[in-house]
Amino acid sequence: MRDTLIPLLYLAAGALFVFGLRGITHPRTARRGLLFAVLGMAAAVAGTLINRGIVDYRWMAIAAAVGALIGAAMAKFMPMTAMPERIALSHAFGALAAGLVGTAEYYERADGLGVFIAAALMLEVLLAFLTFTGSLMAFGKLKGILPGRPTVFPGQQPLNLAVFAAAAAIAAVLVASPGTTGLYPALIALSALFGVLLVVPIGGADMPTVISLLNSYAGLSGAAMGFVLGNNALIIAGALDGASGFLLSVIMSRAMNRSFHNVLFGAFGQSDATAASTGAVEERPVRSATYDEAAMLLETARDVIVVPGYGLAVAQAQHRVKEVGDLLEARGARVRYAIHPVAGRMPGHMNVLLAEADVPYDRIVDMDDINSDFAQADVALVVGANDVTNPAARTQADSPIYGMPVLDVAAARTVMVIKRGMSAGFAGVENELYYLDKTLMLFGDAKDVASGLARQLEGARV
Repeated sequence: MRDTLIPLLYLAAGALFVFGLRGITHPRTARRGLLFAVLGMAAAVAGTLINRGIVDYRWMAIAAAVGALIGAAMAKFMPMTAMPERIALSHAFGALAAGLVGTAEYYERADGLGVFIAAALMLEVLLAFLTFTGSLMAFGKLKGILPGRPTVFPGQQPLNLAVFAAAAAIAAVLVASPGTTGLYPALIALSALFGVLLVVPIGGADMPTVISLLNSYAGLSGAAMGFVLGNNALIIAGALDGASGFLLSVIMSRAMNRSFHNVLFGAFGQSDATAASTGAVEERPVRSATYDEAAMLLETARDVIVVPGYGLAVAQAQHRVKEVGDLLEARGARVRYAIHPVAGRMPGHMNVLLAEADVPYDRIVDMDDINSDFAQADVALVVGANDVTNPAARTQADSPIYGMPVLDVAAARTVMVIKRGMSAGFAGVENELYYLDKTLMLFGDAKDVASGLARQLEGARV
């Protein structure tokens, strides 16, 4: 009975993972897709727990309790605005778990590993530990613990290549001679070091691509471990995770008009950031406005497009911005929210925040579908978005972001930008949008500014 039930549970898990992945591709079906994925994981865990090879559940129960406590704490104390950091940390935990399982399997079966299983195991370990340290580095950059700018130094790429080549060479030796256990710790150390070196030169502007790429590595590591353990659920889930993460990375790169090589090795924005730090950036005049001046313009607007960005996430301003939108709609205005594919610090970051604020799905519009509407908009209200609204991407061939698809905010009749100051975005370049005659700068914390606008609009309504 058990031998029949386990394959059925794994088959059900695989099917539910597929349905779950399909469901999360659209906001309206995302909750259902997530439920399918949870049920699939429950089926996979159940199939694993009834395996004949388990002789003692006590340590498993303790580990499950500790993991549940950590997960509950992350869910409760990490706000939705910190979702990118949470995703990166989850990737790190998952990769570490995979790496530890691979290590246990290696030392238990070192003398009896065949070539195929040994190759799968070495690939799993290499990917797991580089994903672990790479995800920790991504978490540090997103959290502000580490510098968000690219960190580069002379000879960096040759060093990266040498570290990876050394790790691959050790892995090849261990495949050919699995009993050479003394080399295994070196494989772990070099893989972990490569993960650090891989993410250090990547700037915050590329974090959406990095997160999805690390997700792909974690999935491939899980699939490889599935072959080692003979676990079909792991193979299916890992392959889905690896393929979807890779495809999402390709989509993110195309959204920035950049190649994988440029994302991983280009140190995006480094030269411009250096120029800014040395004072080479010329100060230029901008137009600023008060809450009441901005509110007066918004009162007469019939078509308003809100452009959320990372500044909205940092200030946790999504609820206040939604309040402004509701007040404008009550006055008869049409309000929509324009989403750039790489706005924020992870794919779908802005969608998650707006959904938390109960913004209707039909008000949230992708860049390709809304760009042509900016020319008819009375006001484009930019909340903390920077690089994704920079018209230099279309007009300045010498700009580092030239060719990157951007939201056509500059075409609106009036542009309002809520921003703390005039600092450049993560790409390290000035935003030409801020210096247009039609642009009004509303300086301050996005939540405070949005609250001020809401008070003014509410007062005018009374």
